[in-house]
Amino acid sequence: MSELRQKMIECLQLRGLSERTQEAYVRAVRQLSEHYHKSPDLITEEELRQYFLHLKNFKHYSRNTMTIAICGVRFFYQQALNREWAIFGIVRPAPEKKLPVILSVAEVRQILSRLRLPRYQACLSTIYSCGLRLQEGTNLRVADIDSGRMMIHVRHGKGAKDRYVPLPQRTLELLRDYWKTHRHPGLLFPAEGRNHGKLAQAIEPMSKRSVQQAFRAALKDSRLNKRASVHTLRHSWATHLLEAGVNLRLIQEWLGHSSPATTSVYTHLTVKAEQLGADAINQLMSDL
Repeated sequence: MSELRQKMIECLQLRGLSERTQEAYVRAVRQLSEHYHKSPDLITEEELRQYFLHLKNFKHYSRNTMTIAICGVRFFYQQALNREWAIFGIVRPAPEKKLPVILSVAEVRQILSRLRLPRYQACLSTIYSCGLRLQEGTNLRVADIDSGRMMIHVRHGKGAKDRYVPLPQRTLELLRDYWKTHRHPGLLFPAEGRNHGKLAQAIEPMSKRSVQQAFRAALKDSRLNKRASVHTLRHSWATHLLEAGVNLRLIQEWLGHSSPATTSVYTHLTVKAEQLGADAINQLMSDL
């Protein structure tokens, strides 16, 4: 590992950024270096300006990808090299106002019914019925399930924040049934491994990629003409709760959003009904 790379990683760690963010920022700087075929500390401000124009006008980066590139490169030059260049006050990702893709309750059931393996059925059903991010779902542990309070303790969510989310009765039953197939002492969704066995001895949770692939296969098999992903289940969960009359402030808390403005996007996707939170969740999840 180069000295510059190590210094950047140390700066990222000191700022308390997540491992995933660290990897994305380091990758952004590596791609810049590979573009010019030289060490990033030798790149000039004008070269950096031309690079960002290249990403925008020729590579046609999406807003999210462009944001990662800008933030990663800016962090490196400002924090690791102490360079306060004017370009960082100019370059901005293009504004976007996109609404997320939403699946209806029936469409979610249709996709989940097309999942062929129990481990993906259990994992993706839990992700949907509890409004989890993909990594939050795959990383769930036995100790995170509070059946007494009917809550799930989501640890180290986005922004390194913990939160509690309601656990529907039907989801608890699904988790118990699936756990009996492997009886791992810690992990709810252990990785299967190369020999397709010994789940109880697994040291890692199932891979996010395998869950994504299973979802895409089920989506294709269901013949739904929507650009959905695993994260669409989380958006759909929030929208379905809002349609069922659950208070927006509660949904914000369960999603782990810091700002009500982030959660309010779902008000553009649904019409509220009048039902209570916990009862609505159990009703929505009763036939999973």
